[in-house]
Amino acid sequence: MRKMIAISIAAGLLIIVADCSQAADRDGGAQLAAMCASCHRLDGGDGGIPTILGMSPEMLTRTMLAYRSHERPSHIMRAIALSLSDEEIATVARYLAALNRQVRP
Repeated sequence: MRKMIAISIAAGLLIIVADCSQAADRDGGAQLAAMCASCHRLDGGDGGIPTILGMSPEMLTRTMLAYRSHERPSHIMRAIALSLSDEEIATVARYLAALNRQVRP
């Protein structure tokens, strides 16, 4: 019985920690995505600058790292990529992928 209670408590703690981590990731991603929204529309529309919604987190991360390393040319995107850490790029990529699921039916 004690073993079952200990397992239940451990499982509950894991759920709480995972939820807090997701909330922090979501909040951090929203703050970072505000920088993207100034050029890229985050409502799914395309106003001349390609939307970044619909890109997988892996693709967006690779693209940002390519801008940073100058594999892809863009002064603006290079400056933005250089201003972000690897973790921040991954956070905003995950946020935008999740936002895409909310914007598009």
